[in-house]
Amino acid sequence: MAKKIKKVLKVIIAGGKAVPAPPLGPTISAAGVNIKEFCDKFNEATRDRMGIKIPAILTVYEDRTFSLDFRPPTASALIKKKLGIEKGSSRPNLQKVSEMTKAQLKEVAEEKMADLNAVNIEMAMNILEGTARQMGVKIID
Repeated sequence: MAKKIKKVLKVIIAGGKAVPAPPLGPTISAAGVNIKEFCDKFNEATRDRMGIKIPAILTVYEDRTFSLDFRPPTASALIKKKLGIEKGSSRPNLQKVSEMTKAQLKEVAEEKMADLNAVNIEMAMNILEGTARQMGVKIID
């Protein structure tokens, strides 16, 4: 028999850096989860992706147990990692922070494909190209 679900939370936390401090701690403990147990489990599972923001879906059950479902990192985090930049431009149309080749864009699209509403890799590349432009990244051939 399946467990009864009490609550489903969506969180975005830097890999390997979950701490019980606000805003994460109060949100998760209000759902009835042991915050130390959550932080330990999250940090252990994401240690290999240290510092990259990782979306996770936390399902809390009636018996106060929980399960974690990790999603691919956000598109902007993948682009920043690929280009080695710290942040995007505050004025993306006027000030460019980096350049990205189509090959690099395709690599990011392949990694993010499962999380995008795209039928093929070209459509995924178009979606990520828009994200890159809004970050101040110029796409080159």
